[in-house]
Amino acid sequence: MALTAVSLGLVAAMAGPAAADDGPSREQLKADCASGAGKCSFNEPVLGKAFLGDFRQVSNSLYNCSTSDATQSMGWSDTVGSTDSAGVSVTAGGNIAGLIDLSVTATYNHTWSSSHTENSSLNMTVKPGEVGWISRAQVMQTVSGTWQTHYDDPKWGHYYWFVPDKVTGPAANGTDGRSNAVTVKTRKMTAAEKKSCSSGARNGLAFVVKH
Repeated sequence: MALTAVSLGLVAAMAGPAAADDGPSREQLKADCASGAGKCSFNEPVLGKAFLGDFRQVSNSLYNCSTSDATQSMGWSDTVGSTDSAGVSVTAGGNIAGLIDLSVTATYNHTWSSSHTENSSLNMTVKPGEVGWISRAQVMQTVSGTWQTHYDDPKWGHYYWFVPDKVTGPAANGTDGRSNAVTVKTRKMTAAEKKSCSSGARNGLAFVVKH
């Protein structure tokens, strides 16, 4: 079976002549993998080095309008998902996530998850005239591979299509020596926020604003 390169980095197994412009988009092939319209596999997965993702707010905010430190236990919850090389979300439990997990498990003998949820609580202290919240960063890892899509009947003139992809998602805490991080962050109130402290029931108190 002859292989020919086409646009968008796709490679197709020929079932008769076809112009490059007649080929599918990357999104169309991935959609067929996700829906089951194409018989897909994620071939030759390669796991990259784990890294710590960006910090992001995972709790409500505590505003301190009082004249003394405000200490409070604040609950937090964080769900981190996966995205592919085009920045498209990889849904937990879908065909795409399942196929990647199957391939990574077979190659590396450990499971791959497209999402991770964690929650807990943390005591936080906010100084007068400041705002505080809890931020968290998740250990992440990129897996690279090639999607192989097989159709029973030629589609876009071919039985097989191949497309390279990279998916970045949450990794287990401690992977490659990297650890998840949870921290309390604070900042000074803006002028408008300080003004709101002197109005109504907020005057002289600490209060929580939902994130």
